[in-house]
Amino acid sequence: MKPSSLTRRAWLALAAAGLAAPLHAQPGAVAREPIKLALIEGLSGAFANAGDAVARNIQWAVERVNSRGGVRLPGGARPLELVRLDSKGSTEEALSLLRSALDQRIAFVLQGNSSATAAALVDALDKHNAREPERRAIFLNYSAVDPALTNERCSFWHFRFDAHADMRLAALTDVLQGDRSVKKVYLIGQDYSFGQHVNRKAREMIAAKRPDIQIVGDELHPMGRVKDFIPYAAKIKASGAQAVLTGNWGNDLTLLVRALREVGSDARLYTFYGNALGVPAAVGDAGIGSVLAVAEWHPNVGGAPAEAFYAAFRKRFPDPREDYVHARMQVMVEMLAAAIERARSTEAAAVARAFEGLAYDGATLGGLHRATMRAEDHQLQQPLVVSVMERAGGKAVPHDVEGSGYGFKTLRRLDAAAVAQPTTCRMNRPN
Repeated sequence: MKPSSLTRRAWLALAAAGLAAPLHAQPGAVAREPIKLALIEGLSGAFANAGDAVARNIQWAVERVNSRGGVRLPGGARPLELVRLDSKGSTEEALSLLRSALDQRIAFVLQGNSSATAAALVDALDKHNAREPERRAIFLNYSAVDPALTNERCSFWHFRFDAHADMRLAALTDVLQGDRSVKKVYLIGQDYSFGQHVNRKAREMIAAKRPDIQIVGDELHPMGRVKDFIPYAAKIKASGAQAVLTGNWGNDLTLLVRALREVGSDARLYTFYGNALGVPAAVGDAGIGSVLAVAEWHPNVGGAPAEAFYAAFRKRFPDPREDYVHARMQVMVEMLAAAIERARSTEAAAVARAFEGLAYDGATLGGLHRATMRAEDHQLQQPLVVSVMERAGGKAVPHDVEGSGYGFKTLRRLDAAAVAQPTTCRMNRPN
């Protein structure tokens, strides 16, 4: 099929930038129809910064696959094409956009920022795929980390590429266990399924690993609606907590750490996402040695593959304000390409079956990251790194974050087996 003028212009732009390789060996061949990926994300509104960062990461991953010729299929390779759909941070809008993507016969839907939205999309997609098997699609989740999504709410059509909340908490509380200076911990999170789970599970893990620690606060706040976190920060300081554990993300995290700095709290911050999106700049020198983050990777992990990967990202996005790179989003797109090639088809059920048990050896990212998609629950098994904020410069922290002058140094690396969690998934698979 002849590509649209928009697709052709986009492809030519990539080629001019040196990012797109020819898809066909024969001169003058017409590019095949692209494989579309529908990104449903909040690209405006309270969490637009997080949505924009996701879109950059996935666009770059798409470009990397296309630069080596696209996805190999019988009859010829096909490029990937990212279709951005702005949900404005609304679950209702996200569901409407899902219907639009399905009407366009897009078989691959991507979303992550908000576990509540992810759960609604999973439910809607389950019903659609049962009702209209000729237009089925699969859901690739890069950030929605409520464990229920690969436990009691698991779905054959859903695959998660981020470590879920219990996996991240296992890593953070392992480090907390060894911090004997902490006797009091304050839990604070966003008031929706994910934030509620993090607070509840953090209590359990801390009690098991450090029964001597006192939980001096357990608080939830409205998601994306608090403009002034000073009252929360003042309560945290007054509690005497030496550590704050939070799953907050986006502006809810940035504003929280800024408020803690303003009230003079010296509590150590154990975070899921404290290594980007304005947090290091917001906390400043007060974060040195005291802001911890957990992720699958960070720019200062060291080694030639990591350095090459990060250098390539910075070349593509030289603006330091756009310095927010995730290995897992690259792995997600690379594994999608591999699953399509393994299935020899873009049909959703065939690709879903090809994903199950698929191992990624990191070869297309220079050996950077190794991971396996667990067939039992569709939860990616991968290593995690807990890091701490330091002033950038020197051998240990060569790269800063978002031009802030601060970067992160590895405290502990945990392999996939160390953070793996059991699952209660009882998956219904289509015939």
